[in-house]
Amino acid sequence: MKNMMKFNKVTERLPKHLHQFIVKQPYNEYTAQNQAVWRYVMRMNIDFLSKVAHESYLEGLKKTGISTEEIPRMEGMNRILKDIGWAAVSVDGFIPPNAFMEFQAYNVLVIASDIRTIDHLEYTPAPDIIHEAAGHAPIIANPEYAEYLRRFGEIGCKAISSSEDYEMYEAIRLLSILKEDPNSSEEEIENAQQKVEELQNTMGELSEMAQIRNLHWWTVEYGLIGTLENPKIYGAGLLSSLGESKKCLTNKVKKVPYSIESATQNFDITKPQPQLYVTPDFAHLSFVLEEFANKMSLRNGGLSGVQKLIKSKNIGTVELSTGLQISGVFSNVIVDNNNKPIYIQTTGPTALASRDKELIGHGTDYHLEGFGSPLGKLKGINLAIEDMFPKDLEVYGIYEGKKTTLLFEGNIKVEGEVITGKRDLKGKILLISFKNCTVTHNDKVLFKPEWGIYDMAVGKEIISAYAGPASVNSFKDLGEVSSTKTHKISYSEEEIKLHKMYQEIAEMRKSGEVDFLRFTQIFEKLKASFASDWLLPMEMYELIYQSDTLLEKEILAYLTKLKKNKKHEQLIANGIYLISK
Repeated sequence: MKNMMKFNKVTERLPKHLHQFIVKQPYNEYTAQNQAVWRYVMRMNIDFLSKVAHESYLEGLKKTGISTEEIPRMEGMNRILKDIGWAAVSVDGFIPPNAFMEFQAYNVLVIASDIRTIDHLEYTPAPDIIHEAAGHAPIIANPEYAEYLRRFGEIGCKAISSSEDYEMYEAIRLLSILKEDPNSSEEEIENAQQKVEELQNTMGELSEMAQIRNLHWWTVEYGLIGTLENPKIYGAGLLSSLGESKKCLTNKVKKVPYSIESATQNFDITKPQPQLYVTPDFAHLSFVLEEFANKMSLRNGGLSGVQKLIKSKNIGTVELSTGLQISGVFSNVIVDNNNKPIYIQTTGPTALASRDKELIGHGTDYHLEGFGSPLGKLKGINLAIEDMFPKDLEVYGIYEGKKTTLLFEGNIKVEGEVITGKRDLKGKILLISFKNCTVTHNDKVLFKPEWGIYDMAVGKEIISAYAGPASVNSFKDLGEVSSTKTHKISYSEEEIKLHKMYQEIAEMRKSGEVDFLRFTQIFEKLKASFASDWLLPMEMYELIYQSDTLLEKEILAYLTKLKKNKKHEQLIANGIYLISK
């Protein structure tokens, strides 16, 4: 595999279609400035969050082995995460929501491998390793929350998307990439922002995936816990954002009790949030999740479930009352006068399964050009085919070698010679196969004898409809990795020189020995060539703080001078405060 991933007991359970999203963590590409950014954000966050985050946060940092001193390595995190039944994989920025949720269902955190630039210390428009590793990982050390996250993934990955959802995902992914890249032009960012806004204004009714993504955002990413008057932070987006973690607890941000209503509250991922939701405890999160799941097609099926799948234009599954599962791209549903589905059709490769296991001989190679079947009961017969015993089937002419005509309620007619049937382990009939078969609806022909064997699904009704296939092994090309890749930042020769200076200071800090001659040379070079950089002098000031030297006073004076730039004023003030504590 290209990603060179080492699997452990948790990640080896991942279905193969998720492997395509995993990338090798580019640890050697992190610059010394990137490492300094990690140190600054983590030290600031821990100092502040120790007072305002949920009690699980600091304890979780220790349990997950996340250090303030350096960007965590995925291998190291996994060694520690396995003790709480979780794992982490590295990915390239945003991945499709269904895939993201499915990783969670397998107890796997997806961690964006890039790290925010120095220009986006307080808030990053793109997912990064600070957000994922330092935001998500610590809270999953809380067993109740970890189970909520896993269950959310299990339900969320079944949510049906609309075709517009994927377009929105791609637009937001591009915008976040451009905003984080310091080399992006204003025109590129403006065009991408405009595209996102256009899509937001034309999305129409929110799909299941859009709604459950909202629930995820207002809990896992931006959730508060406790009381409206005195909430604590547990959402990863807040735990990893210097700016928002402070602002969110002020009166500038509206606090709302968390409920299912938040499913319809959209968000803008590239901007700070104007309101946040407060849950009284982690148990309430699971209560709302189940409340939402009860409204999903996953648990209700029916006509609306099929219609959502048709609109999605993606692989989905319907499960019939017999337990037969039909997976493919749904293209059509015929309804009767009571608006009840009486015939369903897929187009292209389709697979049949029972209990999430593909039926032998009924994979996509066999059903290559689609699948169609009637639903419901036979006309004038109260006993549905699925409830018939062998003797009943014989009475109604449904047995091997018999040429028969089955007229369903809704006027779907199946005429042909019965070849065989398939039953589940309990003997319930799932499928009846015919040769020389014609299927019609009134005057419309739905299947002709020359098309081959007709396999008729058995089922009175659709009890479930959800995104993705029933059997994860049925479709080889499931999911799609975005063609828009995260930009690898190109550094100028001068920037590379600056990063080397960061590296030298980092090595002095690790060794515990300061070479004052070289230290002074770096400071002079910094003032002469990198007048806008404030983080390196902060690292230097920390290193010689309370050394009672003239150089210490000079660096402090230099930082004080840099504070005149409003963009850096608070960042520098916070850094000096933390050093002097």
